[in-house]
Amino acid sequence: MMSYHASLDDINFALTYIADYPKIAALPPNREATSDVVEAVLTEAAKFAATLLAPLNQSGDQQGCRLGNGEVQTPDGFREAYRQYIDAGWAGLPFPQQHGGQGLPWILGGIVQEMWDGANMAWGLCPILSRGAIELLLSHGSEAQKSLYLPRLISGEWSGSMHLTEPQAGTDLAMIKTVAVAEDDHFLLKGQKIFITWGEQDFTENILHLVLARTTNAPPGARGISLFMVPKFLVNEDGSIGARNDVQCVALEKKLGVRGSATCVMSHGDNQGAVGYLIGDEGRGIATMFTMMNNERLAVALQSIAVADRAYQLARDYAKERVQSRALTEQGNSEPVTIIHHADVRRMLLSMKARIEAGRALCYYAMGQIDISHADEDSQLRGAAQKRVDLLTPVIKGWCGESVIDVTNTGIQVHGGMGFVEETGAAQYLRDGRICSIYEGTSGIQSNDLVLRKILADGGEQMRLLLEEIQGDIDVWREDLAENLALAAIIVELHQSLAVLREATDWMMATGTKNVNSAAASAFHYLMLTGYVTSNWLLVKGIANALGDTESDGRSDAYLTVRIQVARFSSEQFLSLADGLLKTIQRGDDAIMALAVDEF
Repeated sequence: MMSYHASLDDINFALTYIADYPKIAALPPNREATSDVVEAVLTEAAKFAATLLAPLNQSGDQQGCRLGNGEVQTPDGFREAYRQYIDAGWAGLPFPQQHGGQGLPWILGGIVQEMWDGANMAWGLCPILSRGAIELLLSHGSEAQKSLYLPRLISGEWSGSMHLTEPQAGTDLAMIKTVAVAEDDHFLLKGQKIFITWGEQDFTENILHLVLARTTNAPPGARGISLFMVPKFLVNEDGSIGARNDVQCVALEKKLGVRGSATCVMSHGDNQGAVGYLIGDEGRGIATMFTMMNNERLAVALQSIAVADRAYQLARDYAKERVQSRALTEQGNSEPVTIIHHADVRRMLLSMKARIEAGRALCYYAMGQIDISHADEDSQLRGAAQKRVDLLTPVIKGWCGESVIDVTNTGIQVHGGMGFVEETGAAQYLRDGRICSIYEGTSGIQSNDLVLRKILADGGEQMRLLLEEIQGDIDVWREDLAENLALAAIIVELHQSLAVLREATDWMMATGTKNVNSAAASAFHYLMLTGYVTSNWLLVKGIANALGDTESDGRSDAYLTVRIQVARFSSEQFLSLADGLLKTIQRGDDAIMALAVDEF
C-alpha cells in the first residue's frame, strides 16, 4: 500500500480562494492565525498523518479491535499514536482558549481532521466524535458542566461518544426505549444502544457518552426524549476520576469496513443504573443532539473527501506504473505504455479528481461560513452564514457521501484485477468509505431534510438567496472572464445548469405543498443536482478569485491551468447530467409507488 501525502496544494488553494481564509483570519478572534501559523499547522499535521497514522491504516484494518471483559483493545500502534496526538496539542486546535484550547479558526481544525481521515479513517473517527461532543457542551452545557468536562475533552485526555441508535430505533429516534429515572441531582439510565463508534477504547482514561433517553412520565414521541451525559467513570468535583459507571461495551459489531475502530453495543444500567446528567432542557434531547449531529454530518462529508483522495492517489500512482497495451494512437510494433495513457483510464482518474476537488470546495466553503457565524462582528452576517450552513449541510453530507462510493469504486476499476485483492489497499478504501452515505443519516434522510425541513419549511427563501448569489457571480464572470475561452465555456454550462436547478426548485415548491410523497420521491435527485451545481459554482469561484489575486506569490500558472481543466471536465461530464436529473425529478412518485407492497 502506498504512503499517504496530504494534498497540500489543493488544500491551500481551497482554503484561500474558496473558503476565503483572508476574510476569516481578519475576524477579531482569528487575528493571530496568520499565514505563517497556518503553514506551520498544516505542514506538521501532514507529517503526523503521513508518518504516524498512515502506516497503521492497513494493519489496523487487518487486526481490528478486540473485546474482553468489557474492555476494548485497539489495533497495535493506535493507542501510542493517540498519545502523541494529545501530547502535540492537536485535540484543542479550534476550541476556546478559556477552556484550554488554542482558539484557532474552525476551518483549520477541519482541515487537520481531513488529514487524519485520509491517513487512517478508523483512527480519525475518535477525534471527530470528541469534537462534536465539545461543540454540544459549548452550546448547551451548564457552566458547571463546561468547567468540569471541557478542559479534559479539549486536551484529548477524555473523549466523547454519541449514543442514539437502538435495535428498534434507527432513523426514527422517537421509538427510543432507553429510560432515565430522576434521582437527586442526576438520572439513572437503563437501555441498550447499538452502532456506537468508539463507545469503548483504550485511548483515554474517561469517555463522555452523550445518550438519548426517555424520562419517566414523558409524552410519547420525540417530545419525550432528553439528552444526558453519562461518563464511563464518574467524575469528582475536583475533576478527578471516581467510580466506574454502570455502562459498558457488551459486543463489537462485525463490519464491512473501518475495522480498526470499535463500533460497540453499549449497555446502560445492567446493575443499579447508569448515572447520567441532563444536558439542556428535558424533552428537548433530539433538538439539542442536533448540534452534535450536524457537526458530525459535515465531518463525515469531509471524511468522505479524505478517503476519496487517498483512493485517488493510489489509483493515480498505479496508473503511472502499470504497463498494459499499446497506445491506440501508435501503430506497428510500438511498446506497451502505462495505462494512464489510455483514454478510459484518464476519464476515470479525472472523474475521481473532479469529484474530490468539488467535494472539498463544498466542505471548505461550509467551514468558512461556520467561522463567520461564530466570529463576525455583524450579527446579520453571522445569522446569514449560519442559515447558509444549515441549508447546505444535508447537500454536502449527502453529495460527498455518495461521491466517496463512486470515487473508491472507480479506484478499484483503475487497478483492474489488482483492485479486487486486498494487497493493493484499493478495496479497503471502498469498504471504509461505504459507511459515509449511511451514518449520521443516510442519503435519503439528507434528501428529505433538504426538501422538507429546509426548502419547504421556509418557502424556499434560503435556496432563493443561494441561487441569486450564484447568478450574481455568473453575471460578473461573464464580463470579467470572457477572454478566457476555457472558463467562458464552463460558465455557460454553469449558467444553464443553474436554470435547471431553479426550475427543479420551483417544481419542488409547487409539488411539495400538494403531494409531499412525490417531493420525497424526487428528493435524492434534487439533492444530487444541488450538489453538482453548487460545487461547480465553487470550483469556478476559486479559480476566479485566484486569477484576481495579483498579490499572490505562491500560485503558479501551471497549477491554475490544471484547476481550469479539472473544472472543465466537471462541467462537461457532471453538469451535463442536470437536464436528465430534472426530467427524473419532475416525474415524481408515479412509477416509484406503482407497485403494491406484496408485488415486490
